[in-house]
Amino acid sequence: MAGKDNCGTPKSSERTREILGKNRNANIFRMMAHSSAYFEQYCRLGGAIRNKGELDPVVRELAITRTGILCEAPYEVVAHKRIGRNVGVTDEQNAALEDWKSATCFDEVQRAALAFTDEIVRLRRPTDATFNAIAAKLTPGALIELQLAVGFYIMTSKFLETFGIDMQPVTEVI
Repeated sequence: MAGKDNCGTPKSSERTREILGKNRNANIFRMMAHSSAYFEQYCRLGGAIRNKGELDPVVRELAITRTGILCEAPYEVVAHKRIGRNVGVTDEQNAALEDWKSATCFDEVQRAALAFTDEIVRLRRPTDATFNAIAAKLTPGALIELQLAVGFYIMTSKFLETFGIDMQPVTEVI
C-alpha cells in the first residue's frame, strides 16, 4: 500500500475488524477503516449496490467499470472487470469499455447505461436525451440503482486516487 497508510486495525471496532476480514483486508478497506463509522456504512451501501436491487448485474458492472476508467482509477477497473466476468460480462465487453461507442458487443440497454454513465461522470448531469433513453429501458428502481452505483463508484475512485491506494494481485482484490 502507498506510504499514506498507517492503519492500525487494533484500534478498530470489532465490527470493523470483522468487515476487514470478510473483505480479505483489501488495501482500500484498510485505509478506509481509519474512520470506522464511515467505513461500516460505506460497506453497507456498497453491499446493497452489488448484491441487492433489480438492476441487471451485467449493466451494473459495465457502468461501474466505465466509471473507474473515466475517473482514472486502475484499482477500480481491475477489480470490477473481474467482478463483471463473474456476473456475465464478456471478455470482449471488458476489452471494449475504453471505446465502447464503436463496439458492437453491447446491447441497447447496455449502450444506454454506458452513455448515462459517461454523462454522469463528465457532466453536471445527463442530458435529457440520454436520461430519457435509459429511463425508457429500465424500471424506476433500476434507474435509481444505476445512478447510485455510478455516484458511489465516482466517490470510491476518487478515494482510491486521493490516497494513492496500490492495487493488489487480481486474486486478492475483492
